[in-house]
Amino acid sequence: MSEQPGMGAMDVTNDDRLWAALSYLPFVGWIIAAVALLMEEKRSRPFVKFSAVQSLALDVVLVLLYFLLSVVSLGVFSLCAWIIFFLPLWPAYEAYKGRLTEIPLLSAFIRNQSWA
Repeated sequence: MSEQPGMGAMDVTNDDRLWAALSYLPFVGWIIAAVALLMEEKRSRPFVKFSAVQSLALDVVLVLLYFLLSVVSLGVFSLCAWIIFFLPLWPAYEAYKGRLTEIPLLSAFIRNQSWA
C-alpha cells in the first residue's frame, strides 16, 4: 500500500476514490472498471486507471480460481468457494480511503506489462 509516483494524496480526488472503489465490487465491478477505462477523463487519472486494471485482472484470476476449485472438487466445494468472490472488498475499502492495495504478484505483473 505504498504511494505511487504521480499518485500523491493531493492527486486523488473524491471522484477518483469512488470510481476506484466501485471497480472492485463483486459481480458488477468489472462493468464499472471497463467503463472507467473507456472514459478518457477517468483513464487519464493514474489512481483510477491502476485500480480499474487491477480489479479486472483480479476478477479474471478469481473466476479461474473458482472454476479450478469447482472442477478439482467435482463441485462439492463450489458453494464454499463463493467466498473468493468477496475478497475484492478489502481493496475496494482501501481505494475508497484513497490508498492503493498491492496484491502480491498481480500488481507487479500489471506494472511490468505497462497496463497501469
